[in-house]
Amino acid sequence: MTRYAVGDVQGCHEELKELLGLLNFSWERDEIYFVGDLVNRGPASLQVLRFVRSLGDNAVVVLGNHDLHLLAVAHGARRSKKTDTLEAILAAPDREALLEWLITRPMAHVHTDNSGRTELMVHAGVVPQWTVDTVVTLAREVESALRADPRDLFDHMYGDEPEQWADDLSRKDRLRFTINVLTRLRVCTADGRVDLKWKGKPPAASSPWKPWFEVPERATGDARIIFGHWSALGFVERNRVVGLDSGCVWGGSLTAIDLDSERPRFSVPCGGYQVPDD
Repeated sequence: MTRYAVGDVQGCHEELKELLGLLNFSWERDEIYFVGDLVNRGPASLQVLRFVRSLGDNAVVVLGNHDLHLLAVAHGARRSKKTDTLEAILAAPDREALLEWLITRPMAHVHTDNSGRTELMVHAGVVPQWTVDTVVTLAREVESALRADPRDLFDHMYGDEPEQWADDLSRKDRLRFTINVLTRLRVCTADGRVDLKWKGKPPAASSPWKPWFEVPERATGDARIIFGHWSALGFVERNRVVGLDSGCVWGGSLTAIDLDSERPRFSVPCGGYQVPDD
């Protein structure tokens, strides 16, 4: 068995099929990890959802911000944006089966190999104060709330506050902060303040804001972390982190790695579709 990880697909179905062909991926033998944002902005979100769901237990998927946005729209807690490409999913005859499958995907996934090395997959990032165990505990709390009463969670999910982690946050603030970090984070400070509006390249070296994975003495520093969400970075592999969002939907490429070997990464270029920036 080979384990592969793939960056943000965002509805790029043809590129995903081409990439899996390049990997020689076997449905029966291999596992494939998706870092979130299966849907939206690209031309074929419905086909991507159907395909990844069809892989069954051979696909490991964590939820990204666009996946949560689709669920919020489907539950009436949010309106579609003009740049969304979710209409085909919402009108599909198998809509309910697809959404039920999506809502049961985790917020974080942990893998420990036979030698005890830990691997953590999230869509965006983690704050420096969180250990892997903290990430898992907080992720499971969000998952439980999402499945128990999705509309209630979505009604309180949006917003950028609180901007800093604290152990005594109220439940609603804790859920919102956890979702924001796991699905939206790019930069933070050493004391765990987050700037959720940051886009583009990393801040200057002199700035107190740093890519979350470059903060010194991060509590998850001993784990290998796999993430997406930051297309402006392109492929990243350093400091025991692997960033896989190479911006396929923006005209870049779709990237995968073999998680269990030192083989080079694999990628296929965007097939010509490029969403307009908003």
